[in-house]
Amino acid sequence: MTNPTVGAGPAGLVAALTLLQNGISVRIIDKDPHHRIGQRGAGIWPRSLELYNFLDVSEVNGLGKLAPPVRSYKPGTLEPLKNSSMVPMEPTPAIPFHIPKMMGQQLLDVILRRHLEKFSCSVEMSTELRSFEQSDEGITTVLAKNGIPETFDTKWIIGADGAKSVVRKQLGLTFLGETRDDTQIVTGDIRLKGVGLDRAHWHRFGNFNERGLSLRPTDEVGEDGWQFFLYGHELDIPKIAQSEELVFETIASLIPTDLDERLPVRFVFLANIRMVNKFSEGRVVHSPTGGQGLNSGVQDAFNLGWKLALVQKGLADRSLLETYSAERLPVISEMLGVTTSILDKAISSGDLSLGRSPILYMLGINCRFSTIVLDEFVTSVEGRPINAYGVLDEGHLEAGDRAPDAPNMLQVGRAEPDETTLFALYRPWYHTVLVFAPSIRQSVVRSAVVLPSSASVLVDREGYAYSAYLMEADQTKVFVIRPDGLVGAIIHGAEGVKKYFSKIFLDA
Repeated sequence: MTNPTVGAGPAGLVAALTLLQNGISVRIIDKDPHHRIGQRGAGIWPRSLELYNFLDVSEVNGLGKLAPPVRSYKPGTLEPLKNSSMVPMEPTPAIPFHIPKMMGQQLLDVILRRHLEKFSCSVEMSTELRSFEQSDEGITTVLAKNGIPETFDTKWIIGADGAKSVVRKQLGLTFLGETRDDTQIVTGDIRLKGVGLDRAHWHRFGNFNERGLSLRPTDEVGEDGWQFFLYGHELDIPKIAQSEELVFETIASLIPTDLDERLPVRFVFLANIRMVNKFSEGRVVHSPTGGQGLNSGVQDAFNLGWKLALVQKGLADRSLLETYSAERLPVISEMLGVTTSILDKAISSGDLSLGRSPILYMLGINCRFSTIVLDEFVTSVEGRPINAYGVLDEGHLEAGDRAPDAPNMLQVGRAEPDETTLFALYRPWYHTVLVFAPSIRQSVVRSAVVLPSSASVLVDREGYAYSAYLMEADQTKVFVIRPDGLVGAIIHGAEGVKKYFSKIFLDA
């Protein structure tokens, strides 16, 4: 039976692609008649780049651009005041994607839709979810395709239809948090040229409190294309957003140079610091982030996809889906705390560059607290802080953490050995069990590992894997890597493997 995904933004597309790669048929619908245009949320953080790699969507990293350094100016002039950039993360063999990339949502959606087409799946535009009724057996939905009613039966619905979600409203899910009506931003795409306005910098004029403009160069819009952000209490943001002429006039008033006028494409973004109170109800699952971050929405979808696939196949109990909310709610809650702090600092100082740190790279996100992870090397401590949205610490690794990568692995047992990476093994339709054998260095003792023909045999030539997984020379450890690239278990051996999978599968 086909499962519909409601909403064809990045979160909905990733959910659909994850299910299709798991062999689950999908129907993805969107009420809009045309695909969305514009840059919108263009920043893609390293953890999201890893997930696109697991989905085999390499174009996101390949076509994504580095964010240029930000240059701010003295008031009313083109004289530089300061240059700033994100706090860099040092590259290591365990972190292949250590630099954020910029890619507009319009291009990202195109790339993801092309991958869906490989599974003969396309987005049904002008198709709206009107209502649905749940039962123990499934869901009956009422759709409207080009205004024509249609009844459709399914087992599950994934709601990825944003902050104005029909799914969320019918489920009665409520928002927790605040809507910052005092902090409004209008953003969109524009083409313009101006003397002294180079394309090597992300330009910022004015300040965040009074009147401000941010211009990011992007060739996706055109050779003279920019993504703009207008903000500040002295600007009537809702009014400006309703008029292309006012958009350009406001931009021109904030840049002390002559501009060539071009047509802007615009929409309003309001800084909503909120999340839903839960992510699912019965057979309907909702992606909670809406306007709270494209990256988080994609990571929500990836967490959900492999679990829903196992339940749909009858390999896992429906209770596995409860871990979706349990694992992701603390992450989103803590993420909102971090981003709210950044926003508050920008408001109090007028400087948008304050408060940004590598925590935003999202590599420290974890679910150590989850009921379905297992770590036989860590003593459980009652009342231990969750810290789900933490900073990556490469000197510490527990079950529930992001699984590190390791390059220069020699895959043997084939006609010709291949060089590969651990990340090349991790995919969203299966678990990966890594067995680390102890290193025996005595000349009179040799070790040999005997495995079934279906297993992959990897030689860690440079020691990158042993280093990344914090292995000591005399240790034997087993790591179970979940389909979403998190460490599901760190265990001693076969009994631990069985115990972990008993949390996942019905008859493990």
